[in-house]
Amino acid sequence: MILVTGATGQLGTAVIRQLLQKVSPTQIAAFVRDQTKADHLVDQGVIVHVGYYDDKISLDRAMQGIETVLLIAGTDEQNRVSQHQHVVDAARKAGVQRIAYTSRALKDPATLVNQLMQGHFQTEDYIKASGLAYTLFQNILYMDAIPQFVGGEAVFERGINLPAGQGRVALALRSEMGEAIANALVKNDQGSTTYRLTGSESYSFYDIADALTKLSGQSVVYSPAEPATFEAGLIQRGLPEVMARRITGFIMDIANGQEDLVSPDLERLLGRKPTPLYEGLRLLYTR
Repeated sequence: MILVTGATGQLGTAVIRQLLQKVSPTQIAAFVRDQTKADHLVDQGVIVHVGYYDDKISLDRAMQGIETVLLIAGTDEQNRVSQHQHVVDAARKAGVQRIAYTSRALKDPATLVNQLMQGHFQTEDYIKASGLAYTLFQNILYMDAIPQFVGGEAVFERGINLPAGQGRVALALRSEMGEAIANALVKNDQGSTTYRLTGSESYSFYDIADALTKLSGQSVVYSPAEPATFEAGLIQRGLPEVMARRITGFIMDIANGQEDLVSPDLERLLGRKPTPLYEGLRLLYTR
């Protein structure tokens, strides 16, 4: 049986949707915080456990009879390392055979500007030290995040103004990452495995601007911003300084080439080429 944590989040939903096409729903369990958001899973025959990463009793209960746990990274960035450790500890205590984790694909964790990303690699280290067989999914930035980065529909009027420089990202759709993860979970890998899930090509924000121009028929221009100016603008718009610094650091890591990684793993797990930039943006902007 496979237990998916964070099962009603966007990635968890994508993974379970694919798992339901590959195995019986009685072989899938979901760990969720809100029962009402999981009613549709119950209706499909998925076993649902309610609890929190900080609630060790609920974790112990959810682990019973589980062979593989997919730990989807928590959203509480300040506390998620300890929360992830609770999940790993519960899995080990229950005799789970394998733990999988959704980490991040970044070129050099030692030189990150956004230090909160270090939590992913601390979690990886804890998993490796647990003695459990593991599958690590090092995921690139979701293509689905681009509308949020560039201001949604407003991008067609304002253009793109970010401190990303010439930085490139091998963007991939979240739905395809979910499909690849599900495929890996049912493969029964032997030993421990690390997959780096990226698109087949990396793109700059100049490429994104060109794709949006072709998509809309309106000229979209990317103008690289200075980090300090960009951060000050976020604060002026009402964002707390900590959040503004975090967002700026995240984009500066792109400028520094942290996400300019291309791996064949996503293509191999999908059995086809991942969706390229223009086609992906067309999907995202026509929903």
